[in-house]
Amino acid sequence: MIELLQFDFMQNALWAALLCSALCGILGTMVVVKRYVILAGGVAHAAYGGVGLALYAGISPQAGAVGFSLALALFMAWVMLKKAARADSIIGVIWAAGMAAGIIFADLTPGYGSDLMSYLFGSILAVTPEDLYLMAALLAVAMSVGIPWSREIAAFSYDEDFARTRGVPVTLLHFIVVVLISVAVVFIIRIVGLILVIALLTIPSSVAEKYSRSLWTMMGISCVLSAIFCISGLALAVRFNLTAGATIILVASAVYLLSLLIPAGGRKR
Repeated sequence: MIELLQFDFMQNALWAALLCSALCGILGTMVVVKRYVILAGGVAHAAYGGVGLALYAGISPQAGAVGFSLALALFMAWVMLKKAARADSIIGVIWAAGMAAGIIFADLTPGYGSDLMSYLFGSILAVTPEDLYLMAALLAVAMSVGIPWSREIAAFSYDEDFARTRGVPVTLLHFIVVVLISVAVVFIIRIVGLILVIALLTIPSSVAEKYSRSLWTMMGISCVLSAIFCISGLALAVRFNLTAGATIILVASAVYLLSLLIPAGGRKR
């Protein structure tokens, strides 16, 4: 793999792995702590509908995926607030409808849409500099929100009722976090694919949660774990000619299973 770093595509893949790790560490922590896993899954499958629509309309698949996912993510965020008792069922319907819409639009599009396959299974070796700029911009936005509002986000993450009594804008934070997660999901799909994106968002944070005493420690550990999973999975994929996204998730899953056998140290949070 070291020899391959002289090539631009491999350098882009490495940078993508690092940026993806930071996004997964920060936003994946929110997904795990706030129990937004089904929402992230709904966004990921809605993205497929956006890609299919974009190909049918002849526009950028990335733009179509972001726009379509963002619109449905805002609706899902509203459902989680107003229809909490039925949120999982409604999001499940959106999940299925988004995927089905992508397939139908792909059927209606003349020719073969290679972008559809890359969104399904990921293509980290095909990441472009533009993809890196977009991920870096999203990471900057996430940090610009998280750093000034660190105490508010911590309260919002663990106890919304307490946060409201302290004047924290819980509803606003809910929508901000959902928007950031939805855009991050679309970008991470380029790395590991729609099928595996939820695993990369949740596994590092789930492992980190066991050994963390605060939200910010959990994010830091999750970022490091994500980087280890992505880089080691990429190296193994290159070495043995495997699909990079699937290899990354297998490495992450192995570590997660190992963590179940190792007791957490210290006091619980």
